[in-house]
Amino acid sequence: MCNLYNITTSQEAIRQWTRALRDIAGNLEPSVDIYPNQFAPVVRNAADGARELANLRWGMPTPPERMRGNADSGTTNIRNPQYGHWQPFLGVENRCVVPVTSFAEPSPTPGQKDPETGVQKNYWFALGEERPLFFFAGLWTHWQGVRKVKEGPGEHELYGFLTTKPNALIAPIHEKAMPVILTSPEETETWLSAPWSEARKLQRTAPDDALVIVEKPATQIKFPAGDTDSQLSLL
Repeated sequence: MCNLYNITTSQEAIRQWTRALRDIAGNLEPSVDIYPNQFAPVVRNAADGARELANLRWGMPTPPERMRGNADSGTTNIRNPQYGHWQPFLGVENRCVVPVTSFAEPSPTPGQKDPETGVQKNYWFALGEERPLFFFAGLWTHWQGVRKVKEGPGEHELYGFLTTKPNALIAPIHEKAMPVILTSPEETETWLSAPWSEARKLQRTAPDDALVIVEKPATQIKFPAGDTDSQLSLL
């Protein structure tokens, strides 16, 4: 399950690719790591018909029968869009595309720690070493409820993205699923505007050579407290 990805690109590149005419996302950092329940840019069709770049919170409403506790931190990955809970979100008004340049899957080897972070090692995937822009095929919705108990109830705009069977590169690391990736403007246009009968065909496994394993982004490099010399070497 993909629960971490990175965006290292510009808002202009995202707008040009998707033909988004309106940008309400604010300023996007040059490189940012996205974790569940955080805000991140997506491109969607707004209620007035305009295509816009907006900041939404990662994690769609969880199916009620899978809820635990009083807060819903969200469902990040959607494997079966035919499941009744997801059916209301399949129209073009609830589809979005999620910009990404690399994404992570944790090592399947128990106890394999990243020596720089001290947490479970991640494998990072991109379209190439230069990490060009691509998109996840996503869904979004308005929602009212509690994301975190300390925040209390509120109005939210949420998103998640579809997954599918893994290709030969990802299967040894995550045998159950990989994100649905869109690698051309034509594919993102289909996802955002075509009838579901056509758009659903994009939920397919990427070719085995579509992705490569890359080094973790610079945003993932952690330094011991007080190690200023190492930090300055990157400036």
